[in-house]
Amino acid sequence: MATASKLPTFDELPTFKDFTGCAWEVWGKDDQLGTVNLLTEEVVKEASEEIKTGKAICLNWPVNFPSKPVFGRKPPEHEIIFKEGRGAVHDDVLHINTQSGTQWDGLKHFGLLHHGLFYQGTPASFFQNGKITIASPTDVDPELIKYGIHNWAQHGICGRGVLLDMVKFYTEKHGKLPYDPFTTHPIPLADVLECAKTQGTTFRPADILILRVGFMQRYNGATQEERDGLSGKPETFAGIEQTEDMKRFLWDNHFAAIASDMPSLERWPPAEGTVHLHSTLLGMWGMPIGEFFDLEALAKHSAEIGRYTFFFSSWPLNVLGGVASPPNAAAYF
Repeated sequence: MATASKLPTFDELPTFKDFTGCAWEVWGKDDQLGTVNLLTEEVVKEASEEIKTGKAICLNWPVNFPSKPVFGRKPPEHEIIFKEGRGAVHDDVLHINTQSGTQWDGLKHFGLLHHGLFYQGTPASFFQNGKITIASPTDVDPELIKYGIHNWAQHGICGRGVLLDMVKFYTEKHGKLPYDPFTTHPIPLADVLECAKTQGTTFRPADILILRVGFMQRYNGATQEERDGLSGKPETFAGIEQTEDMKRFLWDNHFAAIASDMPSLERWPPAEGTVHLHSTLLGMWGMPIGEFFDLEALAKHSAEIGRYTFFFSSWPLNVLGGVASPPNAAAYF
């Protein structure tokens, strides 16, 4: 298996039709982990050295939010059931779209749209849609669950996390955030790099890159009418730009995963004629994309102690063949 030191550079990766940077052969044709392969036992052990005080911070927005999701997704439903005749017993039932709130996008979520292909060149027609029932844990069809979120759930997405607090960076530089996170706005690579330099942050192979771009701060300060209105209009959000230089930066630093507090990691929608960055990250590299991460407490603590690296732990739901999952993520200092 390829380690970070043996990986090709972005410019050494082959192209696939109109896509640069195809990593389908990097970890072998049967791979189902993508860049999570970089999170080896040695990497996790080294990352654990980030734990100095034992301070733990939750990175998950409550699954209740947003109550009116964007991208046409089902609102979360939580029902508490009192067990009649049992004296003092409750159950509850949770019905969610796994991408309505804090989430990892999995390999089955987003591919090369105009080619109808997912990771490893898998055609969309390969996947079974509709309700999936698996009766026996000892008789599971591997083709039915192929590329599912369970692969990451059973491996874990754990390693060194690195926060880039773009909100703090921009606010200190300009006196205020120079964009509305609820509107289309690209975060250029130059600003990402300047933010890292300002923080004194350097990267290591297999880091989990986390960007605070401003959605949670904006949402928390918005009226309920503004919040609810997001689901009733075309989606527009700030996010990282979809340039070749951004792709080169993300690949050549060999990040194992990337996440932000935005509903879409990338500028949304992309400029006309620009291909979605999701297609490259998920479809070409198999890189987990985290969205709607609640980074407010993490940013506050990092600023207070002057440290933006930490041990990151995430255990997605172990759903065989699943498309996405809440991350169950935490940062440890």
